[in-house]
Amino acid sequence: MNFQERKKKILTAVEESGSLSVFELSDKLGMSPATIRRDLHDIAEEGLLLRTHGGAMKIENPVLTSFVAKAGSNEENKEKIAQLAAEYVADGDIIFLDCGSTVFKMCRHLKKRNGIKVITNSLPIMAELIDVPSISLNLIGGEIDKQRKAVHGHKAIEHIGGYHAHKAFIGIDGISAQNGLTAHSEHESSITSAFIKNASQVFVLCDSSKIGKDSHIKFGSLSQVNSLFTDQDLDSSRKKQLVEKGLDVVIAK
Repeated sequence: MNFQERKKKILTAVEESGSLSVFELSDKLGMSPATIRRDLHDIAEEGLLLRTHGGAMKIENPVLTSFVAKAGSNEENKEKIAQLAAEYVADGDIIFLDCGSTVFKMCRHLKKRNGIKVITNSLPIMAELIDVPSISLNLIGGEIDKQRKAVHGHKAIEHIGGYHAHKAFIGIDGISAQNGLTAHSEHESSITSAFIKNASQVFVLCDSSKIGKDSHIKFGSLSQVNSLFTDQDLDSSRKKQLVEKGLDVVIAK
């Protein structure tokens, strides 16, 4: 059983019980206490549960709990993409992070950086990084989208326009050589456009299932993107189309 399989079993058990000790998890799941301890440490680093003395408990923060459920879709590829993207963040960088679930997964790795400033419209990102001393946070102001757990609207766009970031890390609903960046929400696409406009470099985080597909709102061109981070499942012909348009496509392994 690999780590991703063990993680799903551990998270399910902790969610059902509320909290469990290492030895309770060991008995329940048939894993050694040493393996449980190691996995709990790694899962807690991802922000998916809370470590306690001798065990773990589920996250009670409603902002994170519902968002984590969405972030679990295509989780393994998203985690690899997020880790790759975080490698492009240097100590001292000012960065925009949007409310995408893959972008959220960068948080675990950003905690290792020093002196970075994060400007975001994502409530889960704010909740995840708020206690990290080495990271300065700026939450964009505006209307709260309760379902998306994010800040949107005209005031949010104005807020973004008052800042400049070294790098923007964004998610999209679709990307293709023919139509560039697309989205299915005007709220999200307008925020993403503002991030793109006010950053020196733009990086798109996108699992391969969204590449070659178009949503109905076109909001950006491939020429505005410095690099696309995606996974190994990307079809070679689709990668070729994007590269021929001048896009740097980086595969997370």
